[in-house]
Amino acid sequence: MALFDFLKQNSAGKEKDPHVLDVDSALMTLEDVIAPNAIQVTPREINVSGTMTRVFFAIAYPRYLNDGWLESVYNMERVMDVSIMIHPIDTAETLKKFQKKVAEVQSQININYEKGMVRDPQLEAAYRNLEDLRDKLQQSEEKLFNVGLYFAIYGANEEELNKTENDIRGILDARLVYIKPALFQQEQGFRSILPTMSDELMIHSKFNSSPLSSFFPFTSFDLTSDEGILYGINRHNSSLVLFDRFKLTNYNSVTFATSGAGKSYTTKLEILRSLMFGTEVIVIDPEREYEYLAEATGGRFFNISLSSEHHINPFDLPLPQEGESPEDVLRSHVIELIGLFRLMLQGLSPEEETILDQALRETYALKDITGTSDFKDLEAPLLSDFEMVLAGMDGSASLISRLQKYTTGTWSGFMNRPTNVDINQKFVVFSLRDMEDELKTIAMYIITNHIWSAIRRRLQKRLLVIDEAWWMMKSDDTASFLFMLAKRGRKYYLGLSTITQDVDDFLRSPYGVPMITNSSLQLLMKQSPTAIDSIQATFNLTDEEKMLLLESNVGEGIFFAGLKHVAIKVIASYTEDQIITSDPSQLLAIKKAREELRANT
Repeated sequence: MALFDFLKQNSAGKEKDPHVLDVDSALMTLEDVIAPNAIQVTPREINVSGTMTRVFFAIAYPRYLNDGWLESVYNMERVMDVSIMIHPIDTAETLKKFQKKVAEVQSQININYEKGMVRDPQLEAAYRNLEDLRDKLQQSEEKLFNVGLYFAIYGANEEELNKTENDIRGILDARLVYIKPALFQQEQGFRSILPTMSDELMIHSKFNSSPLSSFFPFTSFDLTSDEGILYGINRHNSSLVLFDRFKLTNYNSVTFATSGAGKSYTTKLEILRSLMFGTEVIVIDPEREYEYLAEATGGRFFNISLSSEHHINPFDLPLPQEGESPEDVLRSHVIELIGLFRLMLQGLSPEEETILDQALRETYALKDITGTSDFKDLEAPLLSDFEMVLAGMDGSASLISRLQKYTTGTWSGFMNRPTNVDINQKFVVFSLRDMEDELKTIAMYIITNHIWSAIRRRLQKRLLVIDEAWWMMKSDDTASFLFMLAKRGRKYYLGLSTITQDVDDFLRSPYGVPMITNSSLQLLMKQSPTAIDSIQATFNLTDEEKMLLLESNVGEGIFFAGLKHVAIKVIASYTEDQIITSDPSQLLAIKKAREELRANT
């Protein structure tokens, strides 16, 4: 600064040399930095460096304003600014005017009465409201304000501005709030929108404190209901994230997280707390992470593998429910089996699908199962029965050669046996860790199909958890079946919870995004840099929320319930933690403690 002062002092009163630097003109000010390149002002909008802007103001309001009436405007996926100008009014001066106004209204009521006119309910209501407000002003319970509500919308062209304007008008007109463009005052309106606390439009309506509070522009970060289970702590304000998924429009949820971010821990915590409220839970577990939880809660654990003693026959038929015909049930199951064979045999030609359809119906007919029979007590056929029927049909040689590995080959121990698992339990886990990777998708399809058949037999509040759901999203047949569960589950009181760490595999499926939109609850935990852009685009996250997911610790993320979402931290009690932990060091310590306990007893 001393150098600049020196240069200024020496240049004062001297004629400027064109070859000498003018310090005053060379210094860049803050205004130079933030000022736009150019501004074009027209009667209806302003063009700021190529971006069109249009300013509106509110001119009329309904008699009553509900809390959060502006929330729909704030939540619009549009670029806009909203400015609320509040000017306090002197109470003493207002009371004098009120006294005169009350006298005028009362006088009008008396004149009407003397003339024998029918009473005017609107005039009488105005009188009561004026008296009530005057009492509250005198007792300092209320204050009066001049309030201006201004909107500035932005777009690349006039067509985009008009569309945004129509959307905002539609929302506000439905609430009896009317707006007008600031014709020939766009410049003053734009300056009123800027965060400089200058109200140049000066278009106001009078409000007392109570209705003015409904203008408050920030909606609550709370996600707490009166009943449900605790999901975690709200990181914004340390309140509880308490929710009952079975009170929402559908009961489904999706969870996305990287490995080790805490997604299985969070899911097991939800399962444990849901069991306490009478919810039956079924889990498809690819990594055998839920075995100890099933043991601790008295549930059933089925280890599904080629050498396992537990088997599921894919030919088992669901029982017809009230209003369903056996023909419809049989036809639907045949279609599902064709989808299974398409997966098992790595694709089918149209001719092969026709052969399979005929062979499946003949296989069921061998067991007296037809569209007109009562198959409640009839034994379902096996895969070997189907192969026998297929062998007697023309053009089936290729199908039989591909099918033999499931009937007599290496993979025959998995599905060519009668079903011997009972899922009518409070908590059931199907583990697929020991199943070959080539068969995991097939196994998950068969298990979910079996579960779906059991769910339709008995109406009960249930939660179906599919961990590592990306396995089922790899094939269109399994993905479409999973999507069907998400859409139809609500009719049978079923909540579907899908969990995955391979977000890209999930979203690449044509059923990935529909699965998300059919889930009322969504939980995003720590994400990898390679997947975060897809997550941001799918969930319309801000850059701040994107960074939050990249920097989240274990058990932290963003919890969505409908249109609302909060940053969440999942917490568990000590006892819950001992039951649900997946930390290898903790598991070893727990195992050691249990062995010592057994040795001492």
